[in-house]
Amino acid sequence: MATTRKAAGRPATRKPAPAKARAKATTKTKAKPARKAAARKRLGQAAGEVARLAGVGTDAVARATGRAWDQWLAILDKAGAAALPHKAIAALLAGKYRVPPWWSQMVAVGYEQARGLRKPHQKADGFSASASRTVGAGLDRLYGAWSDPKLRALWLGAAPVKVTRANDGKSLRIAWTAGDSRVEVNFAPVARGRSRVQVEHGRLADEATRAGQKAFWSEALDRLKLMLEKAA
Repeated sequence: MATTRKAAGRPATRKPAPAKARAKATTKTKAKPARKAAARKRLGQAAGEVARLAGVGTDAVARATGRAWDQWLAILDKAGAAALPHKAIAALLAGKYRVPPWWSQMVAVGYEQARGLRKPHQKADGFSASASRTVGAGLDRLYGAWSDPKLRALWLGAAPVKVTRANDGKSLRIAWTAGDSRVEVNFAPVARGRSRVQVEHGRLADEATRAGQKAFWSEALDRLKLMLEKAA
């Protein structure tokens, strides 16, 4: 009797998978990205969907207070903070939630801004204008251009400023003598011999004053940058 043999080297033919099995495999493949997307969404909600309020990012708020901006908004809404004055909101945050004093003020301001109770750039003690620049000069030269009255006059002119506190190479506190406003200046080194200065002018009376001072500091820092980089 002749014996039937399979052709050598010829692979066995596989039967196609049943339709139900194919559908199940496809469903599993699609489910993974869907689960990942849902996880990312939950993570985003936990991290805070509101990116920035009161000039402070949600990550910074979460690190300092344990809660992101969207979480604080929900908590304060539930507490009826929309009907409370600023001091009462800050006191609630400090007392019930143990938020540090400075951060209780910032969270209260951020809440008021988010709920339309306070204008953008308006803080507890007035409006605030800010400006910053990275310059092609080391930290010593940048700080010296602020701390030395003669060098400061070269780019700041006869602005009504008086240094009230100096933290060598790190920060300056300045009184704006034409009024009751205050200027805070912070310095930081940057890679490759550069450095950065950030100015915040606070206690300003209104939005128009804020806009004027923002333009003033922006132009002044441009002059400072040009002076330092030209001399380099």
